[in-house]
Amino acid sequence: MLHRQLWQRLPRSWRRAGLFRATASLAPLPTPWARPTTPIIVAGALRTASGLGESARLCHDALKVSGKEVFGIDLTAGLMQPMDRADFAFADARTQEGPGTLIVHVNSPLMPLAMWLLGRKVVRDKYIVGYWAWELPEVFSDWRHGVPFVHEIWVPSAFTADAVRSVARGRTVRVIPHPVALRGLASVPGASRSSRPFTVLLIFNMASSFARKNPLATISAFRAAFSDHPSTRLIIKTSNADVFPDGMTSMQRAIGTARNIVLVDKTMSAGEIDALYHGSDLVMSLHRSEGFGLTIAEAMLRGLPVMATNWSGNVDYLSGERGVPIPYRHVAAEDPQGTYHCPRMMWADADVEAAASALRSLREDPELGRQLGANARAYAARVWSAEGYAERVRWCLGL
Repeated sequence: MLHRQLWQRLPRSWRRAGLFRATASLAPLPTPWARPTTPIIVAGALRTASGLGESARLCHDALKVSGKEVFGIDLTAGLMQPMDRADFAFADARTQEGPGTLIVHVNSPLMPLAMWLLGRKVVRDKYIVGYWAWELPEVFSDWRHGVPFVHEIWVPSAFTADAVRSVARGRTVRVIPHPVALRGLASVPGASRSSRPFTVLLIFNMASSFARKNPLATISAFRAAFSDHPSTRLIIKTSNADVFPDGMTSMQRAIGTARNIVLVDKTMSAGEIDALYHGSDLVMSLHRSEGFGLTIAEAMLRGLPVMATNWSGNVDYLSGERGVPIPYRHVAAEDPQGTYHCPRMMWADADVEAAASALRSLREDPELGRQLGANARAYAARVWSAEGYAERVRWCLGL
């Protein structure tokens, strides 16, 4: 206990550097001559509710439903992540030695730790793919640590690919978007607008950086558009508020006395989340940066119009025909939580006035929202299907 307390008191940068150096010296390197083959093993924090955890689960399930022999290795505990998706089922591959393909959904700085956790017997003779996600235009220098441990790199967006290529050392970097449509096409919102307020939904995880998710911009735009009018409602669903209490304080201060803004902090089941989407007219994400934007994509799949900052990963798919891209200006990337703090880099600050104007337009023209949602749903079903994902994986690996 004492050594853990002492470790936590060290500066974050020292702890990261020490962890990366120690694991890089202990972790097994890939077999240089390994080639892609079956079985396919998906490794990562399979049982935690993070973006990379969800990308690993989507990867596993999309390949499985396509008929591929696929296994999993859960690294949640070893990566010190919360076990909040303990019900995820997979065939464990910790005894799978010999050739195969190992797709590791762990970002580059932690790849040595992941390889050490997997162990030499599992890693030997496997073709190693690193599936990485990042939310700034450049990666930090510590991303170089993971590159020697992979044969190639997959990312969810062109934005992330551009950031990663600078450290890839000649390794192939491929854009493989998430198979979001795997979860099925949920029904479009069914509640009549006459029976409830015009409802805007924001979903984010406090652990994913309060500054990056930028909920204060959504609150400001909503209040500028509708004040506290009871015919409108903003639902802010967050989780892990204890990670950054200042974020909750800032939101409560911004909400003030407004009775048409509901703040919810808890982990919800898939059914509860679906009910939130089902009872909403619009999903907002005035983020400062996204590597892909899973919440945006999930809303599109459900036939909801999405209003989002027109920058970073969601630019690949969110257009004016199937959503509401919001203009922005670049500002320094300052993150009090530390994950993305790099003032020499720029990220986006959404135009709140433009967002407020767009909110009023969507409220006044329900048909516009329905058309945008229908277009978004059709796109999501076509581009993010499990079958399409599995076909891209087969093509990339030559299987």
